[in-house]
Amino acid sequence: MPNHSPRRSSLFQRSKTLPTNSYRRFTSPVIPTFRYDDGDGVSYDGDSSNFAAMLTSEEKPVPVPSQSPSQRITRLWTHFSLTHCLKFSCSCSFTYVMFLRSKVSRLEAENLILVTRCNSNRVPGSDNNEMEETNSRAVVFFSVIITFVLPFLLYMYLDDLSHIKNLLRRTNQKKEEVPLKKRIAYSLDVCFSVYPYAKLLALLLATVVLIVYGGLALYAVSDCGVDEALWLSWTFVADSGSHADRVGVGARIVSVAISAGGMLIFATMLGLISDAISKMVDSLRKGKSEVLESNHILILGWSDKLGSLLKQLAIANKSIGGGVVVVLAERDKEEMETDIAKFEFDLMGTSVICRSGSPLILADLKKVSVSNARAIIVLGSDENADQSDARALRVVLSLTGVKEGWKGHVVVEMCDLDNEPLVKLVGGERIETVVAHDVIGRLMIQCALQPGLAQIWEDILGFENAEFYIKKWPQLDGYRFEDVLISFPNAIPCGVKVAADGKIVLNPSDDYVLKEGDEILVIAEDDDTYAPGSLPEVRMCHFPKMQDPPKYPEKILFCGWRRDIDDMIKVLEALLAPGSELWMFNEVPDQEREKKLTDAGLNISKLVNIKLVHRQGNAVIRRHLESLPLETFDSILILAEQSLENSIVHSDSRSLATLLLIRDIQSKRLPYKDAKSSALRISGFPNCCWIRKMQQASDKSIVISEILDSRTKNLVSVSRISDYVLSNELVSMALAMVAEDKQINRVLKELFAEKGNELCIRPAEFYIYDQEEVCFYDIMRRARQRQEVIIGYRLAGMEQAVINPTEKSKLTKWSLDDVFVVIASSQ
Repeated sequence: MPNHSPRRSSLFQRSKTLPTNSYRRFTSPVIPTFRYDDGDGVSYDGDSSNFAAMLTSEEKPVPVPSQSPSQRITRLWTHFSLTHCLKFSCSCSFTYVMFLRSKVSRLEAENLILVTRCNSNRVPGSDNNEMEETNSRAVVFFSVIITFVLPFLLYMYLDDLSHIKNLLRRTNQKKEEVPLKKRIAYSLDVCFSVYPYAKLLALLLATVVLIVYGGLALYAVSDCGVDEALWLSWTFVADSGSHADRVGVGARIVSVAISAGGMLIFATMLGLISDAISKMVDSLRKGKSEVLESNHILILGWSDKLGSLLKQLAIANKSIGGGVVVVLAERDKEEMETDIAKFEFDLMGTSVICRSGSPLILADLKKVSVSNARAIIVLGSDENADQSDARALRVVLSLTGVKEGWKGHVVVEMCDLDNEPLVKLVGGERIETVVAHDVIGRLMIQCALQPGLAQIWEDILGFENAEFYIKKWPQLDGYRFEDVLISFPNAIPCGVKVAADGKIVLNPSDDYVLKEGDEILVIAEDDDTYAPGSLPEVRMCHFPKMQDPPKYPEKILFCGWRRDIDDMIKVLEALLAPGSELWMFNEVPDQEREKKLTDAGLNISKLVNIKLVHRQGNAVIRRHLESLPLETFDSILILAEQSLENSIVHSDSRSLATLLLIRDIQSKRLPYKDAKSSALRISGFPNCCWIRKMQQASDKSIVISEILDSRTKNLVSVSRISDYVLSNELVSMALAMVAEDKQINRVLKELFAEKGNELCIRPAEFYIYDQEEVCFYDIMRRARQRQEVIIGYRLAGMEQAVINPTEKSKLTKWSLDDVFVVIASSQ
């Protein structure tokens, strides 16, 4: 066969010795078998010739031969060996090179020992010791190399463990698994995130490992002992420049490696320390640290009333050298401190600590030591009334969830009287509520009917002058109230807290005898400035027995719309005489007004004393105001518009513009007064000055403006053309007073209520004759015959009233132009 190569001929000749059957098997062509599935559930088995015929006849696609388990294992093993054989061979080569290098070093050391032995006399047995030491150093060196390289090798081939597992199990895992490297990295990330000290422990472990491995490596490549090598390793880690005096290539390489590791460790340590310090400073800056205070006042929330509230609390704490007030609000700590600094008032030793957080989160409440606070004030938000009350309710619920409880009482600012029972139901007896809108609405009506009453309320509610205090005086037990009334030289008793039921009785009868445990309610400058003394001599003389003047119908105008206007109408219905008129001028349509009043619970058909007159218009448009008979009203109340209750600046601007327009229209319609009667008030202004004209008009009618921002009062009071009610400041004063003593809330509620005792201004003719000279005690005794308690006076020509005068026994000449401030029954 000329086409056969010699190699194949020889191979054929050698195979002749085989058996016939074997020879046939060897020489017959190998035809691969297959198994084919046609997709219809029919399988075909056969050789390639049958397969070719089948393709020709049926035109089927070329089938993919199935793999046996042995073939799959072979393919996986080939993949594994080809991809990683080079990595493994390189690693083994590196290890083998290091082994040879150590072998050469050991032989050189042995050669040096032999040369030294031949050249000098040695002690018998020292050679064996040196050989053993050399062997031990070699063992240490290889141990260090292996233990150092082995983790890196394992980490390199971590992802191949799954392939090896599949090979051993003889399976072909098609499901993708997360690589082991990623799982380890994820576990480390979680560990460092969850455990704050994990980084420090890892750094400490790395330092110990570096010192130990470096010391053992130094011991293996130098002639020092183990302890000396470990110490040198530590010095190299701590000071990277201390390795410069090493001798020998191996010692220098190891020293440089240790020093480089030490620099890396200390750089990491400095980074961790810097990061920790930055986090600490950032935590302090953002107000995240815990407040370690006790017996402090805690304010939850932020509103426009905070400035006035802090001022009143600072004045209240002045007598004890200052206190601590903690503010928790959802604002940045630096912003809160900046805004508080803008108030520009002296805190008089009181420290204000701000913390950023939510009063609805228990962790933030614990951060401000809510359990140790002696009083908690929940401020209303700057949202509308319903949202503000809903938030206050959630805050009270959060306070009830504090496991440690709270020893103090909670003062909650409410906006709507209808929401007060729900807060009381949730908080219980330890909750005191101050309903801002209703208090201010009733106060404006009282001020409209009695001009000058707003300033008196400012004096009583604030801590700058006289305020209410309740204290027990056992030495007065058994005294009648008419004697208790004149027992305090520096205070004025005005009520008794009955020990039997805990009820506070304002303006009790003279025959009431103090019992054991009863406490006396007084008006004094401070709680430590008064004490009972001896009874003074009081002259009993005749005085004019004047009856209360009869009530006449009045005409009142409301400019604006408040959410509690229905309550104000009810108060006017109880106070005014029949035939009175209430004009309501605002932008709310007439049909919608009646619906709002009815939904609020006011039955317009049952109004007997007053008649409602509706006018629609804008109070800052002159032509709308000119359509009203402004010169005919006895009192005009400029209300803070409900639609602008979220912006005190816009609300006050609107109120001020309305005031100026009303006074200007009145000055042109009302006749001028005689110049002599008004010379005292308007001196300093020329005859043509618009301020003079407005002041002349102000003598004809009373205008009460509701002011939200205390800075606006300077604009209103500079020309004295209107009285004003500082609603936000008065509410802040009430909150501060109730925070200092929660019992005072019951006194304030009765004084602001429709029935019961109220604060009034009485003319002097009720108690004295003109130019009569008597002391203040005499007038107090005369007022008791009218069942009234006189707490102060305002002389003719004085701008402010005097509450709780100091020299009560001093004889003073009074005139009928003077007025007295009394607590009297409204019935």
